[in-house]
Amino acid sequence: MLVRGERCLFANLGFSVSSGELLVLEGRNGSGKTSLLKTIVGILEPDDGELRWNGQPVRRHRQAFLASAAWLSHRTGLKPDLTAIENLRFESALRPTRVRDLEEALERLGVLRLRKLPVRALSAGQQRRVSLARMLLASAPLWLMDEPFTNLDREGRALVEELVCEHVGSGGLCIMAAHQDVSIDVPTTRLRLQ
Repeated sequence: MLVRGERCLFANLGFSVSSGELLVLEGRNGSGKTSLLKTIVGILEPDDGELRWNGQPVRRHRQAFLASAAWLSHRTGLKPDLTAIENLRFESALRPTRVRDLEEALERLGVLRLRKLPVRALSAGQQRRVSLARMLLASAPLWLMDEPFTNLDREGRALVEELVCEHVGSGGLCIMAAHQDVSIDVPTTRLRLQ
């Protein structure tokens, strides 16, 4: 259960996600999609109930869980005065990374030519692509994505779908909150929040 202010966003909510699955959180604005993701990642504490990862309570094994999760917020989380490549270097110093070459990740996201520009000089869509590159680098089986299509054009949206398809197809898990219809060719469960 999670209560925000006077409102109970959700109670008696139960779900599971297995390796090779996508869980899409659906619902209108204010229904609790972002709050649920924040609760999963530990930014918010539930008022009741518990989250389990690999059968273990996350509260007792928080660091192991966080090492297994990569978080993409609706905000980019990038440092605006650092360049795109400096932001990726900073992130890769904090956690194990999957791709050794940071430029390879930027190229995959179509922003390699912008690698030496400060992030504040990039468009919102370009910043989103850099933040997606951070997720691509993370060696984490669980991807938590809050509105991953925000500020992206059709090509960017297709790229996100491709990345999620590859991640889930290789045994990863993804929990995604999205306003747009999500149709990715992977085993998908939908959870509608009221």
